[in-house]
Parts: sequence; structure tokens; C-alpha cells
Amino acid sequence: MNIPPYIEIMNSAIVSAAHPPAPAPGQFEPTAVMALFLFNPEPALLFIQKADREGYAWRNQMAFPGGHLEQADKSAKQAAFRELYEETGIISDNVEYIGSLGHFQTLKNRDIQAFTGVWNQKDNIVFDTEEISRVIEIPFATLLQIHRENGYAGHRPNVMELTYPYKDVVIWGVTAQIVHHLIEVFGDIS
Repeated sequence: MNIPPYIEIMNSAIVSAAHPPAPAPGQFEPTAVMALFLFNPEPALLFIQKADREGYAWRNQMAFPGGHLEQADKSAKQAAFRELYEETGIISDNVEYIGSLGHFQTLKNRDIQAFTGVWNQKDNIVFDTEEISRVIEIPFATLLQIHRENGYAGHRPNVMELTYPYKDVVIWGVTAQIVHHLIEVFGDIS
């Protein structure tokens, strides 16, 4: 598969799309995530499933790798790459950066700036089982099909209605909002 044309299409879509703006400063705790595409041979997205630990605020939730901005982070993008490495072992040199998808707020008072890129799959996935139970690749075409079948295309359902079920997991909440935005921006890239 010749991946560069996909990257050009994604770059063009990111540049031309309207993305959710940042909220007013100080309202939310800043965080960042990296929505990574990979090709096997068709496009897929890389998700993490949070650990199944009693009392863990994000127990069993599906998410993109990411987390809080730290003082040493020079930008939200840098934080997203740092968290990507900390949570999966994927280094930034092995990611073709595409761009920012904008800002998404959570019910837990977080502002997530989402970024996207394409991973060349040269790293071995490693993660801390205290925080993450598994890493899951979900075909983009499957997410697109769910998006269309549920009537999400062209409008954004409220957070309680917006879900993307896949095998034994369900993507919901702010992660589903980011997936929705990705699909609306990229459409059918496969």
C-alpha cells in the first residue's frame, strides 16, 4: 500500500476543516491525546483500553493515548507525543504528524486537545498494566460504517447518544466525540 497519498489527503482535510476551538483559559485542566492511524493494509485507529481497577476513574474506558500537560511540556502537541510514548512505547520519530483536531471538553472538567498522525509501526507496543489493559486497532472503515448506520453523518449527537460499539468494547464520551470529528473531517479515506 502506498501510504503517502493518504497522508496528503489527511493533511489537506485537516487544514481545510473547522475544528472545535479552545475554551476560555482557566476553565478546564489542559490535556492532550494522539489519535494514531496505522495501515494493515487498510487504515485503522489505535486505541487503549484503560485498566480494570476498582476505584480507577477511567476504569475500562476506551481512549486515545494521552494525558495531562506537565510543566516540562512546551506545548500540548509535545505532551501528546510524551504521553503516547509513556503509554504505548511509540516514539515521535515513528509518527508522521498530521495536525490538530481541535479541543474537546470532558465531564470531568478536562480540555483535551486532540492531534492526529500516522504511525509507521516500527515500535513494539509496551504499556503499564496498572493503567492500560490492552491496545486495540479498530478499522477506520468499521467506525465509518457505524457512523453512517447510526445517522451521525452531518450532525453531532449529544454525548449520551454518541457511541461506537466494536466487538467487546464501546467507544463513548469524549473519545467518541473525537472519533466523530475525525470521521466528519476525513470521511472515507480507505
